[in-house]
Amino acid sequence: MSVFAALVDQLADLLHPLFGTAAAAAAIVLFTALVRLLVHPLSRAAARGQRARAQLQPRIAELRKRYAKQPEKLQKAVLELHTEEKVSPLSGILPSLLQLPAFFLLYRLFSGDGDGLLSHQLFAAPLGGRWADALAGDGMFGPAGLVYVGLFLVVAAIATFTYVRARRTAADTATGVGTGTGTGTGALGKVLPLLSYGTLITVAVVPLAVALYVVTSAAWSAVERAVLYT
Repeated sequence: MSVFAALVDQLADLLHPLFGTAAAAAAIVLFTALVRLLVHPLSRAAARGQRARAQLQPRIAELRKRYAKQPEKLQKAVLELHTEEKVSPLSGILPSLLQLPAFFLLYRLFSGDGDGLLSHQLFAAPLGGRWADALAGDGMFGPAGLVYVGLFLVVAAIATFTYVRARRTAADTATGVGTGTGTGTGALGKVLPLLSYGTLITVAVVPLAVALYVVTSAAWSAVERAVLYT
């Protein structure tokens, strides 16, 4: 963990001439982007796996009709189909799961106690502080509170973009004019886009340093999905 902290500290020193007292915040954003860039190949693999699984959905639907009252034969037939087409049922999920350790390390780094990164500020808001601290100080529209208002607006914009795009993709897939990137998960596919708005809660309760990581990662994910799943 100290290696990560030292790296972010060095980035902050390099960025200080450009960002001044906000250099540590800029370093967190840059560091998060660098980590997401490193795991980007996993995201590309997830996108390829998801597209491959989506292409099998019509054939799987036929199998469901054929073996509607024979669940064991259906399961066997679906597994044989995936084997025949060399598509893993987990091909679109496993790469995403492999990203979790990197993000867990970042969270631990940015939510740690003590001096170092969390002793810095983003404008008037301490990186180690929370939204509740800003409210208890000068209120929502005080200098620190406005930092969080800005973050909330950015998160809301990202979540709305993600939600609208997911709904449009689901509609295109349902009418047969989509690009074949649907997951075929039904109700789950309708609920997942709404989870993007849950980031607002995360930003409100975690230290500002962690909130910057979350917002940067969410923005990266939105752009990445727009590019990979077009």
